[in-house]
Amino acid sequence: MWKKKVSRRMFLSQTAALGSATALGWAETGNQAAEPVLTATSVRTLGKTGLATTALGIGTGTKAWNKSSAQNRQGRDEFLKTLRTALDAGIRYIDMADMYGAHEYVRDAVREAGVDRKQLLYLTKTTAKDAPTLQADLDRFRQELDTDYLDIVLLHCMTEPDWSDKMKACMDVLSDAKSRGLVRAHGVSCHSIDALRQAAVNDWVEIMLSRINPFGLIMDDAPDTVVQVLRSARESGKGMLGMKICAEGKRVAEMEKSISWVLQQGCIDAMTIGMVKASEVPDTIQRFNAAAAQAASS
Repeated sequence: MWKKKVSRRMFLSQTAALGSATALGWAETGNQAAEPVLTATSVRTLGKTGLATTALGIGTGTKAWNKSSAQNRQGRDEFLKTLRTALDAGIRYIDMADMYGAHEYVRDAVREAGVDRKQLLYLTKTTAKDAPTLQADLDRFRQELDTDYLDIVLLHCMTEPDWSDKMKACMDVLSDAKSRGLVRAHGVSCHSIDALRQAAVNDWVEIMLSRINPFGLIMDDAPDTVVQVLRSARESGKGMLGMKICAEGKRVAEMEKSISWVLQQGCIDAMTIGMVKASEVPDTIQRFNAAAAQAASS
């Protein structure tokens, strides 16, 4: 059914490891070398953005809405413990959004873990629909995270095929913020196939966060249709991030199958998985590593 899978050589060539002197958040061209085995903490470059981070990221917004998520509903201590466990294990990509209410938890977990900010990739999302609101969001996000800059800011949950016309003012704010060093890359997360197709061909979009799994659950279209769109976007140089790998928890039992399949499609650089409890972190990392090995040998 899946007609175009990547070869083992292509799979390995998509993985890059950075020299120890290079910050994970910002890749230095020329300081990369092929890594023989992909793991959850392998460093992956994100298209032509210059950004790099771990192949696996921790999500903070499982079943989230209105500043509430499965993560923060566990209570402050457990959420911080989960984040610290991921950081201690070497995960450096943290997926956030304003609607998740996770920024201040991440700030505190990073402080407690003592991880250098330059080694982290902060991705967050805004639901702003006008320029003043978006500008205020950028200021507030940086304050909540206690950081001078945000690595990636996405327009959250685009659904309309003409979103790029309607969101032009917000896009201009993010472009200006990037020119001033407040944001390193901008893009979108999409929740419809028409919005996804627009993102894939839009030059402003540097990063796409897209729903992908082999089950066709909580996705923008059938897996083969989505993969085709994402491959074309990746080939154009966009940084490609995957989400809903386990269909928002519906297929956790088949996590390895899904990770292996996603990696073989050759359309994403890194993925985020929502880990709700600290005990899920080592299990998810182990299953990612096993799935990556399986994908490489296929």
